[in-house]
Amino acid sequence: MSNDARPEIDTSVPHSARIWDYWLGGKENYPVDREAGDAVLRVLPGIAVSAKQDRAFLGRAVRHVLADGITQFLDLGTGLPTVDNTHEVAQRVDPSARIVYVDNDPLVLLHAQALLRGTPEGACDYVEADIRDTAAVLAEASRTLDFERPIALMLLGVLNHILDDGEAALIVSRIVERLAPGSRLVISHTCDATTDQLDGEAMRRAVRTVMERGGTPICARSPERIEALFAGTRLVDPGVVSCSLWRPDPSPWPEPEVPHYAGVAIVPAA
Repeated sequence: MSNDARPEIDTSVPHSARIWDYWLGGKENYPVDREAGDAVLRVLPGIAVSAKQDRAFLGRAVRHVLADGITQFLDLGTGLPTVDNTHEVAQRVDPSARIVYVDNDPLVLLHAQALLRGTPEGACDYVEADIRDTAAVLAEASRTLDFERPIALMLLGVLNHILDDGEAALIVSRIVERLAPGSRLVISHTCDATTDQLDGEAMRRAVRTVMERGGTPICARSPERIEALFAGTRLVDPGVVSCSLWRPDPSPWPEPEVPHYAGVAIVPAA
């Protein structure tokens, strides 16, 4: 990409992908993102742990899908490349895995080449598109993925940027209806549940903090509202739970709940 073609990046307002990168210990962020990230940490100190747990969930979900024989992945709202991206996890297990990433963030576009360094046996592609434009997403993804075979649709930390429940559900349903039976729907989402370990009001204050700073629109949903996004599919055990509690790796220590809930579901035959 020539310098003239480099997309313009607005560093005057915080951006959710860059804040997330900051919490994960990455370097693709700016002072405005770090300031917003620190402001959220003051309200919700465990959010950085939550970001890491969400990334760990991605790995477990990808390996679970692969164990069921699915080797195609459509990853919407890719975010900035970091450790163990979808293609890295998948192709370590099955080098023939095929992955399509979709995002419309100009900073992600700059790093797209890092997302395309897959194995020669498999395939990686990057589509610059808004996930709301499902027709474009499906048309572009079909250049790499075979929609006659099962695909894992990955929506990790992206539907929380679609503030209207109906619109979020419509995005999911329009893509799911194009997937072959046996495909998987994988969602993780910011959650404002209140439990013995989680403070839902603190999460809502954190969301307001980001929004007041002019950052990317974001919302937290209840576990019930997140589960509603799986309409028409069949959730696998343990259903929609804190992402740290979704089939955690064996450990002598209990995993803490984090305010990101997640689930994996099977797309049934029509």
